[in-house]
Amino acid sequence: MVDLESEVPPLPPRYRFRDLLLGDQGWQNDDRVQVEFYMNENTFKERLKLFFIKNQRSSLRIRLFNFSLKLLSCLLYIIRVLLENPSQGNEWSHIFWVNRSLPLWGLQVSVALISLFETILLGYLSYKGNIWEQILRIPFILEIINAVPFIISFRFVLQIFWPSLRNLFVPVFLNCWLAKHALENMINDLHRAIQRTQSAMFNQVLILISTLLCLIFTCICGIQHLERIGKKLNLFDSLYFCIVTFSTVGFGDVTPETWSSKLFVVAMICVALVVLPIQFEQLAYLWMERQKSGGNYSRHRAQTEKHVVLCVSSLKIDLLMDFLNEFYAHPRLQDYYVVILCPTEMDVQVRRVLQIPMWSQRVIYLQGSALKDQDLLRAKMDDAEACFILSSRCEVDRTSSDHQTILRAWAVKDFAPNCPLYVQILKPENKFHIKFADHVVCEEEFKYAMLALNCICPATSTLITLLVHTSRGQEGQQSPEQWQKMYGRCSGNEVYHIVLEESTFFAEYEGKSFTYASFHAHKKFGVCLIGVRREDNKNILLNPGPRYIMNSTDICFYINITKEENSAFKNQDQQRKSNVSRSFYHGPSRLPVHSIIASMGTVAIDLQDTSCRSASGPTLSLPTEGSKEIRRPSIAPVLEVADTSSIQTCDLLSDQSEDETTPDEEMSSNLEYAKGYPPYSPYIGSSPTFCHLLHEKVPFCCLRLDKSCQHNYYEDAKAYGFKNKLIIVAAETAGNGLYNFIVPLRAYYRPKKELNPIVLLLDNPLDDLLRCGVTFAANMVVVDKESTMSAEEDYMADAKTIVNVQTLFRLFSSLSIITELTHPANMRFMQFRAKDCYSLALSKLEKKERERGSNLAFMFRLPFAAGRVFSISMLDTLLYQSFVKDYMISITRLLLGLDTTPGSGFLCSMKITADDLWIRTYARLYQKLCSSTGDVPIGIYRTESQKLTTSESRKIASQSQISISVEEWEDTKDSKEQGHHRSNHRNSTSSDQSDHPLLRRKSMQWARRLSRKGPKHSGKTAEKITQQRLNLYRRSERQELAELVKNRMKHLGLSTVGYDEMNDHQSTLSYILINPSPDTRIELNDVVYLIRPDPLAYLPNSEPSRRNSICNVTGQDSREETQL
Repeated sequence: MVDLESEVPPLPPRYRFRDLLLGDQGWQNDDRVQVEFYMNENTFKERLKLFFIKNQRSSLRIRLFNFSLKLLSCLLYIIRVLLENPSQGNEWSHIFWVNRSLPLWGLQVSVALISLFETILLGYLSYKGNIWEQILRIPFILEIINAVPFIISFRFVLQIFWPSLRNLFVPVFLNCWLAKHALENMINDLHRAIQRTQSAMFNQVLILISTLLCLIFTCICGIQHLERIGKKLNLFDSLYFCIVTFSTVGFGDVTPETWSSKLFVVAMICVALVVLPIQFEQLAYLWMERQKSGGNYSRHRAQTEKHVVLCVSSLKIDLLMDFLNEFYAHPRLQDYYVVILCPTEMDVQVRRVLQIPMWSQRVIYLQGSALKDQDLLRAKMDDAEACFILSSRCEVDRTSSDHQTILRAWAVKDFAPNCPLYVQILKPENKFHIKFADHVVCEEEFKYAMLALNCICPATSTLITLLVHTSRGQEGQQSPEQWQKMYGRCSGNEVYHIVLEESTFFAEYEGKSFTYASFHAHKKFGVCLIGVRREDNKNILLNPGPRYIMNSTDICFYINITKEENSAFKNQDQQRKSNVSRSFYHGPSRLPVHSIIASMGTVAIDLQDTSCRSASGPTLSLPTEGSKEIRRPSIAPVLEVADTSSIQTCDLLSDQSEDETTPDEEMSSNLEYAKGYPPYSPYIGSSPTFCHLLHEKVPFCCLRLDKSCQHNYYEDAKAYGFKNKLIIVAAETAGNGLYNFIVPLRAYYRPKKELNPIVLLLDNPLDDLLRCGVTFAANMVVVDKESTMSAEEDYMADAKTIVNVQTLFRLFSSLSIITELTHPANMRFMQFRAKDCYSLALSKLEKKERERGSNLAFMFRLPFAAGRVFSISMLDTLLYQSFVKDYMISITRLLLGLDTTPGSGFLCSMKITADDLWIRTYARLYQKLCSSTGDVPIGIYRTESQKLTTSESRKIASQSQISISVEEWEDTKDSKEQGHHRSNHRNSTSSDQSDHPLLRRKSMQWARRLSRKGPKHSGKTAEKITQQRLNLYRRSERQELAELVKNRMKHLGLSTVGYDEMNDHQSTLSYILINPSPDTRIELNDVVYLIRPDPLAYLPNSEPSRRNSICNVTGQDSREETQL
């Protein structure tokens, strides 16, 4: 085989100066033909042009050499001035002749010859047919003025005709302008050589500075030379005069004397007034453009400092502040920079915020698109620690907004493959396009899941929102009300993680069961252990149950007010010594003495129940009669390791927790439902969930509740005879996101007896509301209306939803309404009462908390605290927290039921009844749940009556009401007492607020005054008219609405039985206590949030495959109560 490498000729050498003169002689005797591409000519002129102009590196060297020559000539001029002795006299010859030494003259002549030769050569190479264009250029004219006199003097001196010609004055200082010109050309060549472009701002500043220096240097040299026949100024005096003159100070101590120097100063001022404003105008224009576009993020800073990039379609002040407050809430992120990349111009409010010193040093705004590599390079995306890409939820077409987000994610991944991506998407069907992202939050998935869980676990949305927000628990601590203090303090609880062997909280529980570790960690440190993750497994398990044994390498996830690293611990030895006199038990469980004695005395009653766990929740009840003689009911200790011999293996797929039913009900229930996976997925990427399914698919015609078909003749919800109350969902369209609303309500661990019928209402006029059973519905969910997203004012995007919910609230005051809004600030309009003193007091509290810098100022609004409203924008913080806590999205999805991991528990709730109050404290409840069912409580949902201090109520009432005379007040008070017997409706919660609105009160007063002014001879008629007027005005607005609803129901043929006219929830308030202290008292009607172990984790090894689409279940349903 022929060696091809030996036949390949060597490459020609690089162009050198000898190649320009001789050409490539080495190739002439070769038979082979050399083909050179991209060559126009190979002439001597082209070679020179290549070397001096076209080649970037050689051209840069020529420019640098030329710039050095000009600076050298100016330096030689200064040396000549400093060496010259000032001549006596005021003769004009001193202006044309100077004293120049022979060596200095020789150097200046040499510099002039080289400069003139270079100028002529470059003019020849750049000649394009018009010689006057080359001659009349200002740089060429200046070169002739500075170089030709030296050359002429050189010729005459050599011929010894006029030796004194070497002392001829030449304005060499004008070479500073040629140096400025050479500097500009040098910078351009530098950018071409390094293939990088500096900012236009840098170039313009450099030009401005060089222009200013040239003006000052020219003025200094000119004044000094012209004053040779005047004051004989030196260079320093000339510099002083120029600075004083150009700065418009004008002290007058140094002034020109000769008319020539005065004329020169006038000329220089005129030139400065023309040249400098032009330069400043260009600089100001570039500065304004840079302010709009944001400039560049420094490469040096990107390599030495850490930064993240935020990509958004349009940046609003609320989104910016939520991101900055949440991102910089973590101590280790204080030194990070935030680079915002947005295609729109900076908003006025955003600009004002970014000028605050706290943000101006850390936040950089760049106007640009993530689809352009140039803009991604400006943001230094390849060096970024993370990139957050957020969708615009204010768009009418949310699918189009998702498409833009997908393209941005693709562009960033293509440009910086190693940059972690945190992406927010709106529609669940678009998730599979961005599977490559490190963390993804789908808005509709979380929104519908929280709305669904709010129906079965009250205020789940508030619970999740508080968990994903960073807070220190300082909110509400200045409030006089106790519930606000407790609620605000518990809101500071967040989810943290730590390795078991490195933890002070959990290290001692290695080899113990999970429930044992969770209970004792809460009892000892007040932390709530909710989940673990094995070192070799990426799946998080929420409450894996008592059979899970803790390992030293496990990662523990717990809820606490702060993470363990920021906690201080007292000396354990001192604490034990102080407890010796109070406790004689130091066993593994560390229970108090009275609890141990009581447990030993009732061990037969309170043995740990390790049988099949109840899916409907334990019922807390008093111990049996055999323990009544004991002073304090006991609770069994939590075992270190679960007794596996007592664990009964049973088929938990067959609902062991349901109520006892008759054979007919049991047979109908088994025929109606089965458990399995949905046979169809509404979109790609949906998580399969084991849930209740129908054996047979319902025909499409039967899905219309208001129309009969051949299979049934029902036309309203009442006719169906549902056993459980309805859940009504009011939405504009039936999108794919509804799948995430239905699945949590049909999860396999929900008892069949507790499954609520779901009614989808695509439009909500009054007639349709009544037909779908709104009068006996358990909850009504109102989904945010997408048609109002295009409102000109951003905050008006929720207008339609707010008004619709307010209408429902006025028509059906006892209805539990749950909704979500786009902007958290609009939550104050939910269930709005203009003269409610308590709402006004909470509004003031919110303003105070916002002034203190709280990120959760809205948390004290009653609808949010009660879980009746939330804003999906609050979950933006979930994406931001994932940068520090990469597990937060996974834990939130497990809590909401969006993901199901084998062995992981689920979120449920349990209500405290009167028979359960013997538990007394939250610590005893924690112990009872862990020892009996393995449940882990994480919080309490508490409902109380509203309270307002008398002074505060009077103050608000005095500010909001019009003063009334004493006589009119007494009349109104009498009418109020009479109206109280007619109706128990209350329009306000304060004690001194009247039952009627202020307008009706004034109307009654007006009616009384008319009756007093009436003629005396028509007494009975006047009294009758007056009584009718009073009855009309006393008739409350609530009664009018009730009559309206009843008339519509009668018109539609619906029964009015069960329609509650007066019952509402105005006098109660609800709030959440996340991980309360162990000594918190349990109150009646408290709802306890539980994380219950997965029932399927207790199935035997021979269990059937869980991936079957439908599992037919047979067997008798029974209920097993756990007696606590």
